[in-house]
Amino acid sequence: MPAKIGRVVRDFKLPATGEQDIRLKDLRGQNVVLYFYPRDNTPGCTTEGENFRDAYRKFRRQKTEILGVSRDSVKSHEKFRSKFDFPFQLLADEDEDLCEYFEVMKDKNMYGKKVRGIERSTFLIDADGKLRQEWRKVKVPGHVDDVLDAVKNLNK
Repeated sequence: MPAKIGRVVRDFKLPATGEQDIRLKDLRGQNVVLYFYPRDNTPGCTTEGENFRDAYRKFRRQKTEILGVSRDSVKSHEKFRSKFDFPFQLLADEDEDLCEYFEVMKDKNMYGKKVRGIERSTFLIDADGKLRQEWRKVKVPGHVDDVLDAVKNLNK
């Protein structure tokens, strides 16, 4: 059953940067921003990551953790994270299990070819593990500010 607003998000465990596995249940007690992006080291994904990086302290003040997810390997994530100094972890969903649960895998048209890939999407999970808000077909400019506003409203 896919993730739905107002429902508890099922637990997951994925390999992540920092030589660790991340489990959602280990993050209970704080909000989690889970953002899915298509690919490491591409222009839009880099800008999105930099925007989350630049606002990271503001999110932490709101008792919120940020996690980036793509199908890239942990090795690729480590290079990407290090190159752009991301303070948050990147999760490797190489088997697309979490991507399927959040229904972010979509057919895309790239240079006239149909390919299946991640549709840039963000999900806000509250401290109790419930999905509170989602953003699909994300456009990067202004997105992080919208997510931070949602977190602030959630914490009121």
